Amino acid sequence: MRLVDIFQQAIISIKSQWLRTLLIILAMGIGVTSVTVLIALSESARSYIVHEFEALGTHLVIVLPGRTETTGGSPPLFGETPRDLTLEDAGAVAHIPYVAAVAPLTIGAAPVTFAGLERETNVFGSTDALLRVRHLTMAQGSFLPKTEAGNALSVCVIGQMIRGQLFANTPALGQWLRINDRRFRVIGVLASEGESVGVDFDEMVIIPVASAQALFDTHSLFRILIETKSRDAMLKTVDAVKKIIKLRHEGEEDITVITQDSVVNAFNKILTALTIAVACIGGISLVVAGVLVMNVMLVSVTQRTAEIGLLKALGASQAQVQWLFLAEAVLLSWVGALVGLSVGQLVISAIQIIYPNFPIALPDWGLVSAVSVSILTGLLFGVLPARKAARLDPIVALAKR
Repeated sequence: MRLVDIFQQAIISIKSQWLRTLLIILAMGIGVTSVTVLIALSESARSYIVHEFEALGTHLVIVLPGRTETTGGSPPLFGETPRDLTLEDAGAVAHIPYVAAVAPLTIGAAPVTFAGLERETNVFGSTDALLRVRHLTMAQGSFLPKTEAGNALSVCVIGQMIRGQLFANTPALGQWLRINDRRFRVIGVLASEGESVGVDFDEMVIIPVASAQALFDTHSLFRILIETKSRDAMLKTVDAVKKIIKLRHEGEEDITVITQDSVVNAFNKILTALTIAVACIGGISLVVAGVLVMNVMLVSVTQRTAEIGLLKALGASQAQVQWLFLAEAVLLSWVGALVGLSVGQLVISAIQIIYPNFPIALPDWGLVSAVSVSILTGLLFGVLPARKAARLDPIVALAKR
């Protein structure tokens, strides 16, 4: 019996048992659908989060007040550190030869008012370097002027949502915006940036860092953002920043310095592990489908004892009979995998329509894995029925005993 004959006989057997065929295809289809959708969701979430951190800037180093080791957890957001970061610290860091730009950052919440309209929003205090470090783009006007960080100028740059809510059809440029009890002239409007790692620049008002310190009555900085000249310079910059701040803070290394790469790599490892775990959970449904394949095939062997006896009486070997049943299992698994992939793609497309801002897609390795595991499952769980059929005695089988 040739390989072609084996598959032809398997197809004939599959067509003769429609209910059995549909049950196996349904089980395999559900399993493959769950695996593909779960892999697509988890892998897309990983890619999305990694992309968000990469969008923070290029060759980014972030200096935070406080040491992780001091408190046993994440650095505190405000105060509670031996020494706060200051504008002088940022100025000293800017002289490191590996540094391309330094953006000191102060943040606070305050009501902003224009022509009787008011809303509470986040206010960023920084310098002109923030435009470069965070890769911001302007829709109108200009960004903060290039001047000394200590100059408390009464100018501001607003996000698109602030412009729409407070100025409506009124031109925003040149208008005076009140923040708390101080007035700032609008000199620029940011292009729509959307939300990036919890920061929505569309709802942001950016003012000079010295003005923000005066507005919120603080001399400390929330963060210092540093853009290095190259990826290789990032680690050198980290060491140099620690040395400089330690000298300025009387020998205390009371800061935490993290790099963009370290954050991206950490999230990448965590979410890759999550993707694998989720894929394994989805694979359980394929195992359940495999059990169904085995049970249905065992029933099929019982129903087809006469056919098996006739094949063996005509000279079919045990190996050929075994391959006949394995071919059925593989074909059914293959069709089930195709059905599952089709349904999975429909589910993924529906998610794309419902959540257009979340880029979901099934990676190539996920597609190959789902189909391969499906066929392998059918093959493995088809072995027992195939071996049982192959071991039947032809005389007993023909007598249907």
